[in-house]
Amino acid sequence: MSYSPLPPMAGANTVEEQRARWERKRSRTAKELLVTEHRYLEQLDLVVTFFVTILKAKGTLKPAVMETIFGPLESIYSASQVLSLHLERGNLGLGLENFCQKLELYGHYAENFEQANKTLMGAVKSVSEVSQWVQDIVRKRENSLQLHRVQKLLKGQKIQVLTPGRWYIREGWLLVVPSKGEELKRRMFFLFSDIFISTKPCHPLHLLNSNKFACTAVYPLHQCVVDKVFGHTQSEGGLLSLSFPHKTLLLMSTDQRNLHLLAIIKYFLPKSSLAHLSVYLILLLAYKFFK
Repeated sequence: MSYSPLPPMAGANTVEEQRARWERKRSRTAKELLVTEHRYLEQLDLVVTFFVTILKAKGTLKPAVMETIFGPLESIYSASQVLSLHLERGNLGLGLENFCQKLELYGHYAENFEQANKTLMGAVKSVSEVSQWVQDIVRKRENSLQLHRVQKLLKGQKIQVLTPGRWYIREGWLLVVPSKGEELKRRMFFLFSDIFISTKPCHPLHLLNSNKFACTAVYPLHQCVVDKVFGHTQSEGGLLSLSFPHKTLLLMSTDQRNLHLLAIIKYFLPKSSLAHLSVYLILLLAYKFFK
């Protein structure tokens, strides 16, 4: 008598299929969690490395301020590293179980967020003020060096370049066009925030002043008005007419290197008044330091 094998139980198949689906879901969830955790760790690493660690090492902020701003961030970073390690090894359950014990760190960090934000804004403001103060010192130092340099270039002490509140702008060679049919005169000009100095080279064989300039005129900028502007292209050069109470100065340049000086004078001196002189000064200083 022969017996045919029993057919597999339908219930057993259903259980195995359900377990397989659960395993696929668990595996997919673990992978997604691992990817998310890695991204989160990268962001935490940037904050801890470039802010917490460096600020601590340099002593930029007081410990109490550091604690207020960052709180338990380093402990949160360590907890996330441990969770990431468990996820990489496939220990999803153990990793989440251990991580749940660290959730109070997030609660503490969230509770302190408002105070941390206020403290951070205050710290940023303080750092910004210090940075601005340092930049102002650097600019004043550079300006002082320029004023001393020009003072040494001038023959004698008749012209006092070193004056409080004066800013060096630019210098360059320009041609002075005479009112009558005379030859063009090549002059070295020094532009400052309040005066415009015209100079000519001293005699090259002079024992003491062969490398210096003799002042030919000093023009106060508050008395100056730009009358006419011609050209100012790299191919054609430029021509600029400046009017003073007792003098009209016609300046020309065919040298591309000195066209900037004419352009600066043009924009530095308004055609009608000096009401916006401070705005021009700011623009010119920005051009000088960031060109």
